[in-house]
Amino acid sequence: MKNEEILKKNRFDISDCKETMKAVVTTGNGGYEKLDYRDVPVPTLGPGEVLIQVLAAGVNNTEINTRLGWYSSKVTTSTTSLDSEEKEKKAAEESADGGWNKATPFPFIQGTDCCGRVVAAFSENDKKLINKRVLVRPCMRSQGWDSLENIWMASDFDGAFAQFVKVPAEEVFPVDCDWSDSELGTIPCAYGTAENMIHRAKVKKGDRVLIAGASGGVGSAAVQLAKRRGATVIAIAGKTKLEKLLEIGADKVISRDDDVLEILGEKSVSVVVDNVAGANFPKMIKALKRGGKFVSSGAIAGPLVELDMRDFYLKDLTLIGCTAWDEPVFPNLISYIEKGEIKPLLAKTFTLENIVEAQKEFALKKHVGKFVLVPDHQ
Repeated sequence: MKNEEILKKNRFDISDCKETMKAVVTTGNGGYEKLDYRDVPVPTLGPGEVLIQVLAAGVNNTEINTRLGWYSSKVTTSTTSLDSEEKEKKAAEESADGGWNKATPFPFIQGTDCCGRVVAAFSENDKKLINKRVLVRPCMRSQGWDSLENIWMASDFDGAFAQFVKVPAEEVFPVDCDWSDSELGTIPCAYGTAENMIHRAKVKKGDRVLIAGASGGVGSAAVQLAKRRGATVIAIAGKTKLEKLLEIGADKVISRDDDVLEILGEKSVSVVVDNVAGANFPKMIKALKRGGKFVSSGAIAGPLVELDMRDFYLKDLTLIGCTAWDEPVFPNLISYIEKGEIKPLLAKTFTLENIVEAQKEFALKKHVGKFVLVPDHQ
C-alpha cells in the first residue's frame, strides 16, 4: 500500500488521540453500509482556521451522489435509480472520477451544510469569532474571485457530519436572527446554490421564471429568491406538493406529470432555473423566449439530455452552468435572513447517528424543503 493511502486510511485512528468526537465517516463509493458512525479525532487547527461545534447539518443530494459515485462520467442514469441499476452502480464504484473535482478523498466526513458555534481559533485575529453562531460557506473559490476554480466542504475535504469541523475563518459568517439551529442548517448549500443561479441569470422584476424540481431544497429556495427579486414564478413539482409551493410564493404551479410546453406554450418564460434535466429538458428550452436564459446546477432526473441546436442559436439563448458561487452570494443570504426576507423550509430533523434513516427517507422525495441532522453534544 502506498504511503498516501496508508495515511488516508489511518487518519481517523484514535489509539493515540487525546480528544475524540462522533462523526459519520464515508468509507467509499457504495450503499448505506459505507456510512460509519464512529469515534474520530477532533480536528487540529492550522493557520487561518477555526473550530466549529456543529449544531445542525443539512442533508443534500450531493452527499448521496458523492457516496454513490454519480458524478462519474460513466454514470448516465438519474440519481434516484443508481441504487437499483447494478451496471451503473458498478461503473461508479470502479471509477476514479466520481468526485466534484477529482477522486473523492475516501475515507472522509461528508456534510455540506453547517450551522455551528465557533469554539476555537488558530490565529489571534480570528478569536473574535469565538462563541458566535455562524453559517459556513461550503463553496470556496480556491484561487480567488477572479478564477472559477473552487473546492467544496464535504466533497474535497471533511465536512459537518460530525460534532466538530474545522474550516477557514474567511468562510465563516456570523448570523443574528431568531431562527433555530436546525432552521439555519437548511440554508448553506440549497439557498447558496439557488441564489447563485438567480444571481448569474440576473433575475429581475418582470421576469417570468420557470423552476423545475421546485419542492426540493434548491428549488424551494429558488422560488423564494426569485420572488424576492420581483419575478413571476412558475413552479414544477409533484402533485402533492403544489399547494405548499403556492404558500411560499409561487404564482403558478405545474405537476411534473403534465406537459409543461402544452400548458405554457413556446417562448413563454424568460428564465429557466433547473437542477432536474432529464426528459423535460427540450420542452423547457422551447418554453424560453428569445434571449432567454437556462441556468442549471444539477441533473437529478438524468445527466444526458437532448438539445436541438436550432432552439439554442436561433433564439439567442444563454445556457449557464453553476457550481462556483460568486462573491456576493453568501453575504446576500445572510442579509436576507437577518432582514426577514426569506423563510426556512425545515421538513424534518434526525440525530446524526440516524443518518441512514434520514438518507433513506430523503430518497423517497415525499418532503418539501430540507432534512437536517443534529449531533448529540451531551
